Amino acid sequence: MKTIAVIGAGTMGNGIAHTFAQSGFIVKLIDVSEKSLDKGMATIAANLDRMLSKGTITQEDVAKTITNIITYTDIKDGVVGADLVVEAATENVELKLNIFKQLNEACSHNTILATNTSSISITQIGSVVAHPERVIGMHFMNPVPIMKLVEIIRGYNTSDEVTKIIMDLSEKLGKVPVEVNDYPGFVANRILMPMLNEAIETLYNKVAGVYEIDTVMKLGMGHPMGPLQLADFIGLDVCLAILNVMYEGFKNPKYAPCPLLVNMVRAGKLGVKSGEGFYDYSESKKAEKISKQFL
Repeated sequence: MKTIAVIGAGTMGNGIAHTFAQSGFIVKLIDVSEKSLDKGMATIAANLDRMLSKGTITQEDVAKTITNIITYTDIKDGVVGADLVVEAATENVELKLNIFKQLNEACSHNTILATNTSSISITQIGSVVAHPERVIGMHFMNPVPIMKLVEIIRGYNTSDEVTKIIMDLSEKLGKVPVEVNDYPGFVANRILMPMLNEAIETLYNKVAGVYEIDTVMKLGMGHPMGPLQLADFIGLDVCLAILNVMYEGFKNPKYAPCPLLVNMVRAGKLGVKSGEGFYDYSESKKAEKISKQFL
């Protein structure tokens, strides 16, 4: 494989593009919004500069990585010549199915089609594509350039050959691929999301406050980040979407989203991306924290 198309320039998409480009692949980063592409490329540049300042890469690595990425606003143009397409759009079933229908028309039957979905059925996504044996899940972890794990999810029809190609490819990226089967939430989110939801329930039931809940899990359980802070970083809307997929998939009340989570998403409090979730990430709050460091 030489050329990789990545659909979606958001947090996961630009991270995936960065990772492939840094590993020497030609990357076609696709998003319908030019603004999103500009923001994604700015994020990649900032992350590369951070790595450069830490001495983990050279200035030459930075230049090569940026040069390896070409941006497109049209899927048909962007996927031409791609050996692999990785879809990293919003966690929405209808959106993903629509994208894969377009890929079915625009790509050759030899192109491997992967999705970065964190919960949606690979089998369902593959059902809208001719030759569904080439459809597979590549669930990268955030932040993609740093986190080692990639969940490789086999749909019902995914072939052994495609699975091996993607497992080997993930290793070439310096990742640790883990093969799992296609059930709601796969492994990572089937275990993680109920824990986050339970932390939100604990807050909702007024057992303890945000700081207290996160401190118990960090200091008592050795977690590097508390569950409420982690939910903010994932995005509360993403957490809600994943829980809804699992609830619908298993028909089990233990996966039902906490009413507090539902209301926060309705109110637009989505975590880091919106500036407020369980914690305040607004510019004024950041300025306040900075000023306190010098008092």
